[in-house]
Amino acid sequence: MKIRPAKVSDVKQIHKLIEYYADNKEMLHRSLNAIYENIQEFVVVVEGDKVIGCGALHVSWDDLAEIKALAVGKGYTKKGIGKQIMKTLEKNAKLLGVKKVFVLSFKPQFFEKLKYNVVAKETLPHKIWSECINCHLFPDCGEVPLLKKLK
Repeated sequence: MKIRPAKVSDVKQIHKLIEYYADNKEMLHRSLNAIYENIQEFVVVVEGDKVIGCGALHVSWDDLAEIKALAVGKGYTKKGIGKQIMKTLEKNAKLLGVKKVFVLSFKPQFFEKLKYNVVAKETLPHKIWSECINCHLFPDCGEVPLLKKLK
């Protein structure tokens, strides 16, 4: 198992991982097109040629980034892979000079274990919600915003 930056050849496997959780209403859907357009934001965990986990870091403002599309394949959960992806994305955020990262999640408990704190939606810049406006679950999707200040 190793973690690395995603490649365009990983997109279909990333999409499949995300769709599994989105179909189960545990995360939001992402189109193939959106993943291709943002592939440079993704990291993947691979076992051989198989993508077994993914996540993306999207810079939102000069001191703020979002970690999104965090998914770990069925059969690979509860092995620290999600935590490994989060640590890598947080490290990438620090290298970019980002001071705070946030997530929007239907499963806040996972992020709370990683020292993320639930915050009011209103504390995040309006720019963040531009993606939400086009979502079929808007305005009451149920995602919980969580924030972490990086050291």
